[in-house]
Amino acid sequence: MARKSLRQELGKKKPFESPEKEAMLNIARTSDQFQNRFGKLFREFGLTGSQHNVLRILRGEGRPMRCDEIRRRMIQVVPAMTGLLDRLEKDSFVTRTRCEKDGRVIHVDLTTKARNVLQKIDGPLADLYQECLGHLSKAELEQLSSLLEKARRSLRS
Repeated sequence: MARKSLRQELGKKKPFESPEKEAMLNIARTSDQFQNRFGKLFREFGLTGSQHNVLRILRGEGRPMRCDEIRRRMIQVVPAMTGLLDRLEKDSFVTRTRCEKDGRVIHVDLTTKARNVLQKIDGPLADLYQECLGHLSKAELEQLSSLLEKARRSLRS
């Protein structure tokens, strides 16, 4: 099957105004398509991508964490972290405990239900990573990651 360029996919008649614009639109289109696939998977387990991200962070840390620590490690910026944690707590995926030493600090921890759901997601998630990017070589994946990290560094300036 012949490879379609972004210009062909979008039905764009004229070339892009700049290579930067074409690359940015390629990133946006690819991200959207990946997010749709991952979102569908997470919905099968009653989660959103952001909720899965919180649970993944907590499992990886292996201990209760402060809300601000979780927020810093999120893949996507979540403006309403409290609301996100409210929903996870309501669905019995996390518990929140107020710190005895400083009542302003709240620690968030995984429940057994969350650990079980994450374990069930792990296989299908690994399969989806493979489906989305498994056709690329290790060197290509490393180059892709390096280029994306380089692009993000320009945003920190």
